[in-house]
Amino acid sequence: MQEQRSAPPREPAHIEVRRAVEADVPSITRIYNEGIIDRVATLEVEERTEEERRAWLTNRSERHPVLVAVRDGQVVGWASLNQFNPREAYRFVADFSVYVAREARGSGIGSRLLEALIAEARRLGYHKLVLAAFPFNGAGRRLYRRFGFREVGTYREQGVLDGRWVDVIIMELLLDRDPPPVKAN
Repeated sequence: MQEQRSAPPREPAHIEVRRAVEADVPSITRIYNEGIIDRVATLEVEERTEEERRAWLTNRSERHPVLVAVRDGQVVGWASLNQFNPREAYRFVADFSVYVAREARGSGIGSRLLEALIAEARRLGYHKLVLAAFPFNGAGRRLYRRFGFREVGTYREQGVLDGRWVDVIIMELLLDRDPPPVKAN
């Protein structure tokens, strides 16, 4: 009888996180549309087109970057810092998004993207990151908690998905304890 050998453990694939470029738009669009269809991470209900996502990427400011995670040459996730509110008083607060391709969920891509996004937010001088998460998105909520986010409240019946009211949980992460910058007059 021949001894059965198991395959040697596969080395984890190298994951590169970098700024998104226009060539990433098809993958960003596909991944975002998966998130819309799966109904686990957004109140968006209509799938997006590559043209719309290209304009979205092109029109972003330096303070609102988009990052992508690349594994084995393929974009498998993206994350962005988004304007929380256009009022000047909120300039140190950013909302953010993290989306991972279906085939890459549960493989650490979300963690790599969130880690890079937090570092980028600090580099850009943000004081706080905020997000709204679905109560039923357990994987997302666990990810955010691992990075120190805390739940600060619930918006009851915040939106409608598939004919039902959906609550969202508000979470935040303070990035520093520094006093606010003084604006010179």
